[in-house]
Order: sequence, then structure tokens, then C-alpha cells
Amino acid sequence: MSLALVFSRASVGIDAPLIHVEVHLANGLPSFNLVGLPEASVREAKDRVRSALINSGFEFPAKRITVNLAPADLPKDGGRFDLAIAIGIIAANYQLPAAQLQQLELVGELALSGEIRAVSGALPFAYACSQANRQAILPGDNAAEASLIKDLKIIGAHQLLDVFNHIMGQKPLAYFQVNATPQEAHYDNDLQDVVGQSSAKRALEIAAAGSHNLLFTGPPGTGKTMLASRLITILPPMSDEEALASAAIHSIVGKPVDPATWKQRPFRHPHHTSSAVALVGGGSIPRPGEISLAHHGVLFLDELPEFDRKVLDVLREPLESGTVSISRAARQAQFPAQFQLVAAMNPSPTGSLNDGRSTSEQILRYLNRISGPFLDRIDLQVDVPKLPANDFSEQVKQRGESSNVVRQRVLIARQLQLTRAGKTNAQLGSKEVDIHCKLSNEDQLFLQRAVEKLGLSLRTYHRVLKVARSIADLANCAQIQRSHLAEALHYRAFDRMLAQLANN
Repeated sequence: MSLALVFSRASVGIDAPLIHVEVHLANGLPSFNLVGLPEASVREAKDRVRSALINSGFEFPAKRITVNLAPADLPKDGGRFDLAIAIGIIAANYQLPAAQLQQLELVGELALSGEIRAVSGALPFAYACSQANRQAILPGDNAAEASLIKDLKIIGAHQLLDVFNHIMGQKPLAYFQVNATPQEAHYDNDLQDVVGQSSAKRALEIAAAGSHNLLFTGPPGTGKTMLASRLITILPPMSDEEALASAAIHSIVGKPVDPATWKQRPFRHPHHTSSAVALVGGGSIPRPGEISLAHHGVLFLDELPEFDRKVLDVLREPLESGTVSISRAARQAQFPAQFQLVAAMNPSPTGSLNDGRSTSEQILRYLNRISGPFLDRIDLQVDVPKLPANDFSEQVKQRGESSNVVRQRVLIARQLQLTRAGKTNAQLGSKEVDIHCKLSNEDQLFLQRAVEKLGLSLRTYHRVLKVARSIADLANCAQIQRSHLAEALHYRAFDRMLAQLANN
């Protein structure tokens, strides 16, 4: 009888819990039993491991083989445990010193030939491995991604036999060295690509400065999508922590993470036919959705009223909390979802308010597809009108400031916010709003009258204050002025449109 222990890790949300791969060989009729709550893809490892061992030149023991994946109450899925199981069988069969495995963690799927294939979630695996102060052996195709974790000894292997020789010390594998030099985020788009629309560009700058959610309203062809896609070009660069958190989400869904471009903010643009599960995540094995893939980036929802109302309403809680929790009968997972929402829509089902093709009732029915509580969570509502025909040629000549110029002002405003409250203005709580967004008595009365006239909720009242605070920060003003409040109220185009239609 013999027993071997190999360390590996599962993938649960963005975490990588430790898995003890225990391999026991006993006398009796040859068999291969895999226990520890394995899914079908894990149970199939028996055939993959057997063929990989034989084709790599190892003796497959004709004994009763029992492999336990502990803890037993944690569901396991995927082929990520193949390599650890194979090495455990070799060690239990006295072909490998078991003591050599104590400082190693292994993950990788095996081909029948013994080749080691890439797995998802290499980045969370590498981070957890570094926290445990162990060396990581993983597929060569995952090594570059795992190298984003500093001070971690990474070994990228392509064959099972190479891993065996490395552990035995016969032919040690070299630690993976990063060849690519991390670069600052570079985007092909620029704010100067957008012709005219100075008011919308100003709103985009305010949204970037305070991390506010934004809604563009206007007829087709006015540049709403172009404006939305340029938001990431004026946002501050991601810190290492933010970039790692964003890269970890992409890693667990199997998207490659390039060390050279990993600091670019994500821009997600789901189609309006997307389901609630596609947006927030889900499935029997919880997977992140679009809002998590947009973590520390931008989620753009074009043709907003065309989204199902129930789909939009599931975004309300993540917009407030910055996380999404998914619960299933056997599994629970929590994913970060701290994203900036940008939406775009036409003001009527026919594209324009004044084209004479829609009645007020039809337009109201179209706009009411978006619930009030969802609209309350959007700080800036901006009208994007058509350019006047006689001004078009002049507008083409004047494209405004570049993204780099605007980004510098955004950076200064962000620094003011972080110094003052340790967070952006959009993230301020109600008590923090009272502290950092104080108004004079006259300005307080002015804002109250404006809110009553527009019929805004208390949540919207606080959001107007936050936007005014961001405008003041861009102007480097310690106190919110009347002009800042007036500009913040100006960015309530949707509310004004609804009020106008209701009075008609």
C-alpha cells in the first residue's frame, strides 16, 4: 500500500481554493475510482490520465487506485486536476519521491499524448499559490498570464515527462521569464474623432472625473456610440491592483491575458437581446457576466429601451454595490462588478421626437420601458442633437481637445476626490454627500425648487449634488457654486423630455 499527496487548486468565482489530491494504491482487482464530488469532466480524467501516463513511458499500476479530491464538499469541474492526479499516481507507485511535492502546486489538463493543455483561471491560481509561498507548475500557454503575479516562481511545462524530470532533478525546467514589457494603456480611438457635440464631450469629461453613469439621448447618426467608446480613453490609468482584478475575471472565463496590454480598461458592448444571465452572470457552474467582465471599465448599453425591462432591473443592485452574488443549489459565487455604465437611446421609437411619425402616447410608452429606479441610478442624462447643416463644415474643422488633454484634467479632479474622501464622487454615501457637498442656504433653496419642478427623487437629488461636486473639482473649486449646480441640473435631459411629454 502507498499514499501520495499533491497540491492543486479549484476555480470558484475569482477564488482558487486549495485542493488536496490524495492518491492511494492498494492490492486487489485493477480499478480507478475518483471521489470528492467531481463533475463529469473531472471523472473523465481517469481515461485521460491513464493514456497520458502510458504514452509518456510510465508504468500504469495494475492496482486499485483511489483518488480523493479534498475537501469533499466542494464541487470540482474541468480538466485542471489531470496533471496533479498523474503526478500523484507516479509518486504513489514509488516512481517519484513524495517529499519533493510539498512545495509545489500543479494545475493542467492532459492530452492523451501527455501534452499539458491550458486551463482557465491561471491568474487566480498563481495569486493563491504566491500567497501560500509555493512554486507553481502550470501549462506553458498559461505561464505568461501567471507571470503578472510578482515574486512567484513559475514553471511552464508542455509535457508530463518534462514535469517528472523536473521534480526528479534530472532535467530541471527554467523559471518563466517575462519577455514582454508592460506598457501604458494605448487606445486607437481619440476624443477628437467626434465631430462637434461639445456639450456631450463636456458631460463625458464630468463622467470620467467622478466615475458617474451616463445616458446619451439623441437621433441616429449623432455620434452616441462614438462618444461612449471614447470614455475609456480619458479615464485615469488602472493601478496594478485594479488591472489584476480585471485580468482575473477574464482569466476565469478563458480569455487570454496579454502582459503587454493588460492595463487597458475593458469596454463591453453587449447586444440588446442579451439575457439577464448574460449580463450579471450565472449558470449551473457560476460564471461572470458582462458587468463583471467590465470591472474597472465601461459597460455600454446601446438602444437602451430595446433591452428587456427585467434585464435592466437586475443591474440596479450591482450598480449600487459594485458586486454581484450568484447562488445556486450547490454553489455560490461572488464576482466584482465595479463598472461605469454608459447607455444610449433614441428619443422615440422612430428615431426622432419631431419627425411626425410618433404620437406623444407612443413615445411615452417607448420611454417607459426603462423603469424609474433604473433611471435614478444614472447621474448624467445628455442630449446629443443633430449638427446644423450650415455649421457642419465648420464643426469638422474644430474637433476640440484630444483625449490626452482631457485626461490630464480628469486625473487632477480624481486626485482631489481621493485626497478628500478616499473615493470618487459617484461612490459617496448619503452621509458623505452631506459632508463633502455642502451648499449655502441660497443654493440649497435653488436646488430644492429645481428638484421639485422636475419631480426628482431623493436619490436623484443626491446624484445631482455628486455631479456638481465633480464639476467643481474640474474647476478646482473647494465649494460648490450656483453655476456648478445649474450645469449639473442641465444634464437631466431625459427627465425634462418626460415632463414635456406629460404636459402635452
